[in-house]
Amino acid sequence: MITYQTEDIEIPAIRKRETSAWIKAVAETYGKRTGDIAYIFCSDEKILEVNRQYLQHDYYTDIITFDYCEGNRISGDLFISLDTVRTNAEQFGADYNTELYRVIIHGILHLCGINDKGPGEREIMEAAENKALEMWKNF
Repeated sequence: MITYQTEDIEIPAIRKRETSAWIKAVAETYGKRTGDIAYIFCSDEKILEVNRQYLQHDYYTDIITFDYCEGNRISGDLFISLDTVRTNAEQFGADYNTELYRVIIHGILHLCGINDKGPGEREIMEAAENKALEMWKNF
């Protein structure tokens, strides 16, 4: 089950049913099934608190993904800072909704096993995001 929640912020205007179907379709392209996935949309302050408390990181970020995957079933809690999504959209000259969906799928791609911290991994993640965003057009 995929759920959408908020903490200290209004829920973004996303099409939940279509978004969930898209997430499942993207996961399937990696041979994965979706288990329990919780999106928690929040503010910069909340994501900083989560980053400090659980990861000992003292900085803002757009998404934090907690991975509870078992075998081919992906599960996790995904905290998304809508403040940072908006800032990044402005900084990159991107549409806010496009940036939001990029971040939404970014967490799923992590759960599917794609990383973005090592050499060359960022480019692989970006290509996977772009492929997923192309799929979004069918939903």
